[in-house]
Amino acid sequence: MRAVDFSSFETVLELRRYTLHPGRRDELIALFEREFVEPQEASGAHLFGLFRTAASPDEFVWLRGFSSFAARADALSAFYTGPVWRRFRDEANATMVDSDNVLLLRPVRRGLTSPPPGSGVYVSFEASPSAFAVFETEPAPNNFPRLPVRTDGPFTVSFSRAASPGAESLEPTSRSLLR
Repeated sequence: MRAVDFSSFETVLELRRYTLHPGRRDELIALFEREFVEPQEASGAHLFGLFRTAASPDEFVWLRGFSSFAARADALSAFYTGPVWRRFRDEANATMVDSDNVLLLRPVRRGLTSPPPGSGVYVSFEASPSAFAVFETEPAPNNFPRLPVRTDGPFTVSFSRAASPGAESLEPTSRSLLR
């Protein structure tokens, strides 16, 4: 078996923020962790982080990475036309008000696969001097239009271990790799 370089999955990153119907976040997280992690990874995606946000009790935030822009289209096509998504999509979609708050990003500084020691994950939408990973809006057009991405940028997204003004605390779920 060939070793996988998970840092290569930082080449293309989706920061996905779902607004959910009140009180349904834990229902979606349970479904997501039980049914969607392995099939997406088998299709060629890498799920870095699955998060709750304390500031928004009806929001689910997650990070999905790909080794290339072309690999993104292939992985998404494989997953969203596959049997797992077909079986559970209605159940997942029933929890959501909006799933279109998605940023398609490229790395400025990689580091999601090897964050510094410590606890806490913070995301901010500006450059942060304490960031262990920094991304910027991917300027190429969305190559999987079935899943919309935001085009109102550009954005810079920083991940750090330390709170800073404007940073949002992300609370990892049990299956989150980024902790």
